[in-house]
Amino acid sequence: VILGGRDMTGLPDHARTEARRAELGFVYQFHHLLPEFSAAENIVLPQLANGVAAPAAGRRAAELLERVGLSHRASHRPAELSGGEQQRVAFCRALANQPALLLADEPTGNLDPETSDRVFEVLMALVRETGLAALIATHNHELAGRMDRIVHLNQAVA
Repeated sequence: VILGGRDMTGLPDHARTEARRAELGFVYQFHHLLPEFSAAENIVLPQLANGVAAPAAGRRAAELLERVGLSHRASHRPAELSGGEQQRVAFCRALANQPALLLADEPTGNLDPETSDRVFEVLMALVRETGLAALIATHNHELAGRMDRIVHLNQAVA
């Protein structure tokens, strides 16, 4: 596996962890937010772990929450958010450290069509603005049809 021009296979665990933290953003089908922290804090924490100063991390969290329409929910904990809101916070968390590559497993699977479109538009804007690459696994044919490239995976028969 080559990431950022470096072969990851021979690196020690700590170096691979640092590379993942710096270069990759992850969005899972389920949000996996930390329940004891607010939406904003869930977005700030990975930035702090990456050495970003708290004020800058807070500004980035606020910017991302604004882009997905959740600035009014920044202080709410995950249990106080709808499933769609939780997923949008998870999306923001994945983008917080400005990764080179976003890996997403059904990132809009729990969202209503309007919110799904909004999140997709934010993603596409970030791709255009920053050069972010996004690898998205989805069963949503409409979403897939809006991607630059589609790769179909089928179960192989042995």
